[in-house]
Amino acid sequence: MNPAISNLVIILFLVQAAKKIDFENPLVMTSARGAYILSNLIILGAYAYINMKINAKKDLTVIKYVEPAPMGSAEEPKAVVTTIYDYDRGQLKQLIRSTLMGVGMMCVMHFYFKYTNPLVIQSIIPLKGLFEGNLVKIHLLNKPASGELKRPWKANSGIMGAMQQGEIKTDKKSVEKAEKSTRGGAKEE
Repeated sequence: MNPAISNLVIILFLVQAAKKIDFENPLVMTSARGAYILSNLIILGAYAYINMKINAKKDLTVIKYVEPAPMGSAEEPKAVVTTIYDYDRGQLKQLIRSTLMGVGMMCVMHFYFKYTNPLVIQSIIPLKGLFEGNLVKIHLLNKPASGELKRPWKANSGIMGAMQQGEIKTDKKSVEKAEKSTRGGAKEE
């Protein structure tokens, strides 16, 4: 099942279930907060373990690809030359940043605006998303990095995927063309 569709089904179910939860009861509220905190600790713990695995492997295999220009930008697509080690670390940094931003937004929604229902949804959806991520599949579930898991990965079909006007190209002709137009390509850090 497509992750976006399954997320929608889960969200619709959880919204209805959250309406029936008595958040006025302090024990229920504490339990909901605890579930949310536990969920995020599991996610951050998994990311810490993945970071250890990335550092242990330290795969210095070079990968080249063409990163599409941002949507609405007059920039040319740029060639990127990096290693699997650097690519995975960059992807992990994005995931950690995304998780921490989500926690920050949830804190504002819960403590400032007094929303309680999102605690239930945000305790489950990010945890589900964790196990759908490519880094988890490769480094935690030990799946081979081939097919859909071959680096570089396609952009997510969510908001960030919609912000790009093309997809990542890895064919030799596209890489050489982008390298020539950007005077040798850009080394990703």
